[in-house]
Amino acid sequence: MPITKTYFLAGHARLPQGMAAKSVFDTLTITAEIDRKYGVILQASCTLATEHGRDYIGHLLRGISLRDGIEEAIQMIHSHYHGRAANALIAALKDLYTQFELLIEKKGSKLG
Repeated sequence: MPITKTYFLAGHARLPQGMAAKSVFDTLTITAEIDRKYGVILQASCTLATEHGRDYIGHLLRGISLRDGIEEAIQMIHSHYHGRAANALIAALKDLYTQFELLIEKKGSKLG
């Protein structure tokens, strides 16, 4: 079995009342495929209600290195996403980053 050069992580947050996605999901999830060596988000997705929204968030997060922290990703959401789920997206990003930190700690601060 080949060893993959990526990690797959997920972060979760509660959706605000009145969101279209709330009728399907109680929580918003962001998933990301992350390069093991550099911590760069290669691809990301989320459970927003529309395909356009999901694609947009994936595009915003692609290329961000979690090795540099989560602030750049949060700033991208603040600057470019102006929907009702902004706070849930940021909370899910923070949760995803926590999962990343736990993984790095478990691996002894070494990604590869």
